[in-house]
Amino acid sequence: MLLTILNIIIFVAFLVGLYVMAKRHVSFPKRVFSALGVGIVFGVVIHLIYGVDSQVTKQSMDWFSIVGDGYIALLQMIVMPLIFISIVSAFTKIKIGDKFAKIGIYIFIFLIGTVAIAAIIGIISALVFGLDASSIDLGSAESSRGSEIASQAKDMAANTLPQQILELLPSNPFLDFTGQRTTSTIAVVIFAAFIGFAFLRVMRKQPESGHLLKRGIDALYNLVMAIVTFVLRLTPYGILAIMTSTIATSDFGAIWTLGKFVIASYAALIVMYIIHLIIVSGLGLNPVTFVKKTGEVLMFAFTSRSSAGSLPLNVQTQKNRLGVPDGIANFSASFGLSIGQNGCAGIYPAMLAVMVAPAAGVEVNLQFILSVIGVVIISSFGVAGVGGGATFASIIVLSTLNLPVALAGVLISVEPLIDMGRTALNVNDSMLAGTGTAKLTNNLDKDTYNDNEYAEITN
Repeated sequence: MLLTILNIIIFVAFLVGLYVMAKRHVSFPKRVFSALGVGIVFGVVIHLIYGVDSQVTKQSMDWFSIVGDGYIALLQMIVMPLIFISIVSAFTKIKIGDKFAKIGIYIFIFLIGTVAIAAIIGIISALVFGLDASSIDLGSAESSRGSEIASQAKDMAANTLPQQILELLPSNPFLDFTGQRTTSTIAVVIFAAFIGFAFLRVMRKQPESGHLLKRGIDALYNLVMAIVTFVLRLTPYGILAIMTSTIATSDFGAIWTLGKFVIASYAALIVMYIIHLIIVSGLGLNPVTFVKKTGEVLMFAFTSRSSAGSLPLNVQTQKNRLGVPDGIANFSASFGLSIGQNGCAGIYPAMLAVMVAPAAGVEVNLQFILSVIGVVIISSFGVAGVGGGATFASIIVLSTLNLPVALAGVLISVEPLIDMGRTALNVNDSMLAGTGTAKLTNNLDKDTYNDNEYAEITN
């Protein structure tokens, strides 16, 4: 118990250090990187001294979770309200007419087009590295996870495709605001879109009422963003706790054994990120500028492993640093949570399909590859950004291709490590969609995009 108390004292000292940095007006990125570095080192020390399964480590992480899991809980608290108000607010900021439809189409094309490319990259990476799930010895954790996934697949398979499509609709939006369903995120997006279109109708038919609604929506948006700002200020503390716990409890042996799978995953993620930058360059924008201005939110996404939790920083980065208008930024960031996630809904399920195929005796030929790409694109609709989205997508892809779903549990030991990169790529894709759409519709503020003197997105 004394060792646990010692760990807690050291952890609290680090938290106080971050607080002192904030009081001395040290920039937000420096505080985040400091928390990240300290968390990694502290986690390694605990891991090496006590071990993963020791009582001291478990008790220490239990106390650290008050900060880490508490921070994640606060992020989840603001996700649904923020998604809802961001989309509704977007309708109040975009002009009615052809431009509105064009903006929606461009965002959709960016999200779906890149997820198709991501699926191809995932397949190529799996083939190049010769990934084969049947070569992995399933331990108790992998078998347990496999059984859990198989159970989820049975529940989903009970519904036909038309019934699964109906599941996306918000039959009870108040239930979906609680996030209880796997399709709650897309359901809230759809409900917000209905509210938005209703607002446009009122604005056209009854301008006075429309302007009154607009003021109310803008006021509510400002209120939610004030809450968001408060939560985001806790980011360095949350990242310190999350990284310490992640490193301290990671199974280094499993990471070594599954090293090829981790390397293949990150090779695919990096290649896809480079493709994002090539697209930015093709739009006539400086990719180096894009990297510099989005690095902070990507680091947040990487460490928090939450696309939805990254939504506030995502929107603010697009608006304040990349010169994307409010409406487009809100649309691309919000829709990017549930549509076309390159990491979780593109690369990951495509790689799993190729990995699992040999174990099922399925030949990986051109027909199979085309089938995987098609299924990945369709399954990318409705992938939740709050957590479990990759599992949801992999279940749909594997079950649709008649592959053994349980084998999706083979990577559970390295899942957190891989999920970090997947989440960062998801967030980058939504920012690419917003920036690209703004550029193609002549709505991008190039002065803001090219300005090397940019304010912090939070402080």
